[in-house]
Amino acid sequence: MMGADHSHRPPAGHAGGRYRRRLAIAFGLIFTFFFVELVYGLLANSLALISDAGHMAADVVALGAALAATTIATRKDTTGRRTFGSYRAEVFAAGLTVLIMLGVSAYVVFEAIGRIGNDSEVSPTPMIVVGGLGLIINLVVMMMLRSGAQDSLNVKGAYFEVIADTAGSAGVIAAGVLVATTGQPWWDTTVALAIGIFVAVRAIMLGRQVLAVLGQHVPEGMPIDEVADTLAAIPGVTDVHDLHIWVLTSGMNVATAHLVGATTEDLPRILDHARTILRRDYDIDHATIQVERTATRECHELGW
Repeated sequence: MMGADHSHRPPAGHAGGRYRRRLAIAFGLIFTFFFVELVYGLLANSLALISDAGHMAADVVALGAALAATTIATRKDTTGRRTFGSYRAEVFAAGLTVLIMLGVSAYVVFEAIGRIGNDSEVSPTPMIVVGGLGLIINLVVMMMLRSGAQDSLNVKGAYFEVIADTAGSAGVIAAGVLVATTGQPWWDTTVALAIGIFVAVRAIMLGRQVLAVLGQHVPEGMPIDEVADTLAAIPGVTDVHDLHIWVLTSGMNVATAHLVGATTEDLPRILDHARTILRRDYDIDHATIQVERTATRECHELGW
C-alpha cells in the first residue's frame, strides 16, 4: 500500500516569494547607491570605499538573482520534466551569491596586499560621508529582509550579503576617521583587508548550507533516528526501511519511507498514522510512504 501526503496550503517552497516586493525595493536601493560609492571611492582613492562598492555590486547581483529565483520558483512547469517544480532555483541563487562573495573577497584581499608599503594619498571626508550613507541604506535593507532570512535560504543569502556590506560600511567610516585623525593612509588598506576576510567567512558559512541542500542532507535539526523510532512505535508496525528525509528548498522538507505492518488489516491505519506524525510533529508536508505486509527484497536499511 502506497500513500503520498501533501498539504493544500500554499507550498512552503514559495517562502522566498512572500518577500519578492521587499527584495525588489532592496535591489533598487542597493543598485542606486553602488554607483555613488564607486564614484566617490575612485575620487578619494580609498580601497576600503572601492572594496565596499565592489561588495555592494555583489549585493546587486545577489539581490537580482534572489528576485529572479523567487519568480522562477513559483512558475508552473510546462515541460513535464521538472516533477519537483523549479523550487531549487532559490538554492542555486544562494549558491551564486556564495561565489560572488568569494570573488569579491579575493579581489579585495589581493588589492589590499598589493597596497602594503604604498603610501597612496587617501581622502578621508568622502569615506566618512559616503560610508555613513551606505550604513544607513544597508541597515534599512537588513530590517526589510531579516524576517525572510528565517524562512528562505534564498533570502538568507541576500541577507548575509547585506550584513557583510553593513560591516563594510562601518569599516569604511572607521577607516576614514582613523586616516583623518592619524594621517596614516594604511588604515584604509587594513580595513579593506578586514572586510575581505569577513566576507569570505560569511560566504563559507552560507556555502555549507547550500551544499547541504544540494547534497540532500537531512534538514538541520531534524532528528532522523527519532523519526525512525517514532514511526516504528506506531501500533502494528514491525519494521522501518528506506527512510529518507531531505530539503527540496527552504521550508519544504520531503520524506520517503517503507513501513512493514503486522497484519494486512493494519496497513491503512498505519499509513494514515504515519502521514499525520510526519506532518504534525516534523513539519513534513510532502511524504511518500509505502506500507507492506512483508519487507520487499529491494528494501534497504535507513541509509544507503
